[in-house]
Amino acid sequence: MEFLRPASLADALAAKAANPGAVPIAGGTDVMVELNCADALSAVTSASSGDHRRPESLLDLGRVPELHEHGTDGGRIRIGAAVPYSRIITELGTQLPGLAMAARTVGSPQIRNRGSVGGNLGAASPAGDSHPALLAADAEVEIASVRGTRIVAAKDFYVGVKKNVLAPDELITGVLLAPASGPQQFSKIGTRNAMVIAVAAFGLALHPSQRRVGTGVGSAAPTPRRAFDAEEFLAAELDWDSPKPITDSVKRRFGDLVAAAASPIDDVRGSAAYRRHALGVMARRTLTWAWTEYCGGSAKCA
Repeated sequence: MEFLRPASLADALAAKAANPGAVPIAGGTDVMVELNCADALSAVTSASSGDHRRPESLLDLGRVPELHEHGTDGGRIRIGAAVPYSRIITELGTQLPGLAMAARTVGSPQIRNRGSVGGNLGAASPAGDSHPALLAADAEVEIASVRGTRIVAAKDFYVGVKKNVLAPDELITGVLLAPASGPQQFSKIGTRNAMVIAVAAFGLALHPSQRRVGTGVGSAAPTPRRAFDAEEFLAAELDWDSPKPITDSVKRRFGDLVAAAASPIDDVRGSAAYRRHALGVMARRTLTWAWTEYCGGSAKCA
């Protein structure tokens, strides 16, 4: 296996163009797991069967400074693809609370020090922890190649199970999000309390200036997705100018619409029925938390 180590973004894009099959690696928290699985698979299969999962080369992005920085871009926050979760939590937590909440649930401290949103997007796993928060916040993904740069909305980025819109010569270079203009929440259910792949996850963001609600459903469909019907329903029900308590019927309907947006499966971590139930519960709870915050912390508004 060839190991490519570019020292700049231009070099990385040139290397990717010259080696379209090269797998990008930064933190390695997803890639190394796949490589270990490939090694285990090859150990129990015959030599004649070959190993189609092992990449021909790795593209190490650890020395590309442009991918390890964050800043502002036209009023939005730009997070380099390799900025680790730990920095998102400590340096951007107040501006991007939903993404910071999701980042806190990722693996262990060691994983959070290495893993990144760019890696999560590249893997495109339905269970990726950052996806619901990115979707709820209307994030956009910055994609580059030697041919130029393009921006893709997060809702359009995922095209199948562990598949995304990247062309063979493209790299994820960053993520763009507007600073939170209202409360954001994230909730995740797993088979244990920490270091766990989500059985189901949900992200919620209130956008008061636009009288709009953002949602993100994780680990309950072939791809991460938004619950558009739930968003439209709730945005019309909330009293944005004179906040008042949300009725139980509105909370239940919101939860039902979120659950209806999912297309879960039965697997070793949970049943489809449980995932739908969990999404409804998480939707109601995150709505209660977010609306209480919007009302200034008053329990009377929950």
